[in-house]
Amino acid sequence: MYIIDVKGNSLLEIIEQVETISESQTHFGIKLSIKEIEKFGFSTFTDLAQAFQLRFKTPKIDKDNILLLFESLNHNNSFHNISNSSEKYGVDSSFFHIQKEKKFSFLYYYREALKHAKVTKRKRILNLGINRGDEFKLIQKLYPKSFNAQEFIGIDFSKSAIEYAQKSFKKKKNCHFYCEDINNLDSLNLGIFDMLISIGTLQSSTLNLKTTLMHLVQNYLSKDAAIILGFPNCRWIDGEMIYGARVPNYNFSELGTVIKDIYFCKKYLQQKRFRVTITGKDYLFLTATSIRKAES
Repeated sequence: MYIIDVKGNSLLEIIEQVETISESQTHFGIKLSIKEIEKFGFSTFTDLAQAFQLRFKTPKIDKDNILLLFESLNHNNSFHNISNSSEKYGVDSSFFHIQKEKKFSFLYYYREALKHAKVTKRKRILNLGINRGDEFKLIQKLYPKSFNAQEFIGIDFSKSAIEYAQKSFKKKKNCHFYCEDINNLDSLNLGIFDMLISIGTLQSSTLNLKTTLMHLVQNYLSKDAAIILGFPNCRWIDGEMIYGARVPNYNFSELGTVIKDIYFCKKYLQQKRFRVTITGKDYLFLTATSIRKAES
C-alpha cells in the first residue's frame, strides 16, 4: 500500500499530494505524527475523503504516529447510474440498501426538523417517496407514545419498496402505504393532512417541483399544517454519502439547482403564510410551519 508521509507539510501540500496519488492508487495511507493530527483534527481528513470521494477507513495508531487509511470508491456502484424507472428504488436496487438514518448529518437535522414541525401534535401525516418506510420508523422510535395515535400515509412509485413497507408496518393499523405515481395522487382520494414530509422526491425529473408543491399546499394541507422537505446535497456512491449535489454534464459538485429549488419553495411558502427555516448539510431540510391559524 502506498503511504504518503506528510510530516511537516501544510494542508495545501497534503491536498495536492492526495489529488495526485488518488488518481493512481485505490488504497493508500497518510502518515502523521500525533501532534499533527491534533493540530489538523480528524474532521479535516473526513472532509478530505469527501472531497476526493474516498472511504475513510479505521486508522492505525502507534506510540508516535497515526496512519490514516483511504480507499477509492467504486463509482459504478451507485443508483445514480441506473435509468429512471420505478424499480430504480426497489428492493433489489442499491438505493434501497442506503441507510441514511445511520448517517449523523442526516439523522440529527431530520430529528430537529421533526421537533420544529411539532410532529407529535400532527394527526395525519403524508410522506411522498416513502420507499421502505425509514422516515416513519424514525418517528416511531423518537415518539413511541404519540405514534399510535396518529395516522401515517406513505406513497411511493416502487411496488417492491411499498410491499416491503407494508410488511414492516403490518401490525400498525394506523399506517397505510400506496404504490402510486405522485402525478396521479388525486386518484387516491386521501383527504387533508396536517403534515407533509418528502425527502429527496419532489426534485425528481418525473415531477414539476413548482406545480406539485403548489397543488399539495392548496389541496392536501390543513390551515395549520407543517411541511418538511429534504433536498439532497449529496450523492450516494459505493454505500457512502458524498457531500455536494451533482447536475448533468458536470464532473464536480454544483449547487445551483438545489439553491434555486429551495429558494422557490421558501418564497412560495412564505407567501402562503408559512414560517420557513433551512437547515442541514448533506441533506438540506426546509421546515415550514403555518402561521395562518395564529393570524385568524
